[in-house]
Amino acid sequence: MSEFWLISAPGDKENLQALERMNTVTSKSNLSYNTKFAIPDFKVGTLDSLVGLSDELGKLDAFAESLIKRMAQSVVEVMEDAAKGKAQENLLANGVDLTSFVTHFEWDMAKYPAKQPLPSLVDTLAKQLAQIETDLKARTAAYSALKATLDSLNQKAQANLFTRTLSDIVSKDDFVLDSEYLVTLLVIVPTQNYVQWQKTYESLSDMVVPRSTKLICEDKEGGLFTVTLFRKVIDDFKARAKENKFMVREFYYDEKEITREREEMARLLTAKKQQYGPLLRWLKVNFSEAFIAWVHLKALRVFVESVLRYGLPVNFQAVLLQPHKKSSTKRLREVLNSVFRHLDEVAAASMLDAAVDIPGLQLNNQDYYPYVYFRIDLSLLD
Repeated sequence: MSEFWLISAPGDKENLQALERMNTVTSKSNLSYNTKFAIPDFKVGTLDSLVGLSDELGKLDAFAESLIKRMAQSVVEVMEDAAKGKAQENLLANGVDLTSFVTHFEWDMAKYPAKQPLPSLVDTLAKQLAQIETDLKARTAAYSALKATLDSLNQKAQANLFTRTLSDIVSKDDFVLDSEYLVTLLVIVPTQNYVQWQKTYESLSDMVVPRSTKLICEDKEGGLFTVTLFRKVIDDFKARAKENKFMVREFYYDEKEITREREEMARLLTAKKQQYGPLLRWLKVNFSEAFIAWVHLKALRVFVESVLRYGLPVNFQAVLLQPHKKSSTKRLREVLNSVFRHLDEVAAASMLDAAVDIPGLQLNNQDYYPYVYFRIDLSLLD
């Protein structure tokens, strides 16, 4: 599973023995893989100061998770369809896969000095994540606008013969141009009426140039034919053609406009290629930074909640559990509740009143357990 449970219990002898019992039971029953999760000893002021910090950390945790999910989705959207299956390969943290990073987590003392006051560390993480989000919006907006324009042009090129762009189909040689008397029309003929068209187009109106029709392109419903006739019979020809289920496509061949459309498509394709590489590299680098910051936030939340729950002096042990399979999570929860029931009999019995407001704990009823608990879900592309 790509889900982890980050828990903590007091660090006294009784509870360390409880952790050992937990490890024994979960190992024998093949419920989870457990490892110690090292968290530094941070500077703690008063417990009251941690209550507000707990609120802030909860909001920042949710923001960080949302941000990395958006970044993961951006990687999928930026990569070509054929490469989407490889998107996960680009979602790394410090050059390793996310599971390895979480299970071997070490606090980055250089980037987030543990000697700094907790509010300062939280502020550093908040500013870092906010800047990444700002840059993400700017970079992806430019690329998305470019991609949307290209997608629109491609859709027009793949539409049916009534609406699709014709700049990539027709050529100057398909038309009689600059003639005072003659004009070339484009006619859409259903596939089943090809023979009828060939037999009757010359007689649909007076002054149709014999043998002037040519098939330009086809789709699954029909074909686009040219026909040349005198300008003064255009309206009569259109009316007679419609009676025979031949539809004249309104089109005027403008070489300058067609050249402009082709050049615009080429320019957009070039611009997309030029932006693709730098954007993907930026996403990979900053996804890593955001993910690392997120896991540090989880560590801070465990620290703060553990101090609020178990009191001062700071003394607790954090453990990372990786449930082996979805079907075992219920049994794993029962084991944890049994082992740590003594920490909070009410929570263990799942009888906590939903209306009770627990200072410093911004958790709903379903997330409150006898032990400190936070979930890390690495299913970022689901």
